[in-house]
Amino acid sequence: MLIKTVFAGFGGQGVLSMGLNLAQAAMIEGKHVTYLPSYGVEVRGGTANCTVAISDEEIASPVASSPEFIVVMSQPSLAKFQNQVESGGALLYNSSLVTADIPRGDIELLGVPATRMAEEIGNPRGANMVMLGAFIKKTNLVSMDTIFETLKETFKTKTKLIATNKKALMAGYDFAVPKRPGEASTRSAAG
Repeated sequence: MLIKTVFAGFGGQGVLSMGLNLAQAAMIEGKHVTYLPSYGVEVRGGTANCTVAISDEEIASPVASSPEFIVVMSQPSLAKFQNQVESGGALLYNSSLVTADIPRGDIELLGVPATRMAEEIGNPRGANMVMLGAFIKKTNLVSMDTIFETLKETFKTKTKLIATNKKALMAGYDFAVPKRPGEASTRSAAG
């Protein structure tokens, strides 16, 4: 198994943090991992993305030429990365900020109103954690318990943020749970 994922958005949206938390969780679980961040000169507000590759075997290259998953937090990131996801892969997007039609019929789409959800739970800067929770549910690459473990390290100097970020992760995770046949959906992909 070799799964490559690109996380992309504006600087300040926590895109690199999403990838780093995923990479750390995969390492804790004993998997081989590469983490390759990329960001513009002006970090906050500029472009930011990272590639995370997770495998059961050694990884030859951290570059994700055709990633299986792409997670986008902004409209410009959608424009830049939507055509890179491999056919049969999945694109998760922040439907609170990404409003353009996605013309690809060969990939799975999951719109998560991450910004709105983060605001509703009282953590407006937690949209990245909402998206990460949805991604974890969608992919099952790592367990939520392991992601919670990484939060302790990420916020070791700001322990008050652990609970709010766990709440954001669980909101995204619960959003991405497939509904049962005949169950009315109260969820909306619209932001």
